[in-house]
Amino acid sequence: MHPTRHSSMAAVNVQSEVHYEGHVQGVGFRYSTLAIASGYDVNGYVKNLPDGRVQLVVEGSQDEIDRFLEDVAQRLGRYITGMHRETGPVAHHFSQFEIAF
Repeated sequence: MHPTRHSSMAAVNVQSEVHYEGHVQGVGFRYSTLAIASGYDVNGYVKNLPDGRVQLVVEGSQDEIDRFLEDVAQRLGRYITGMHRETGPVAHHFSQFEIAF
């Protein structure tokens, strides 16, 4: 990837925090999300929450995040019964996408 390829988008990067509900733990949800993220120009993390939900925090361009989350929904939708998403300014400047524990 060219280092300047996304330079014009860098100024408009956002962060989305998504909480998935359903049968989203114990089914490979985090590892599948990590694999899906490798195909997108996004950074952040995915982790299980004590209440049974999965939290996903992702940063990148709005367009790239939307496509990534749509891909997650298409591939893992059979496990998801609810989703809550909030989007705002970039807060953490993650350097990669990973599974958090």
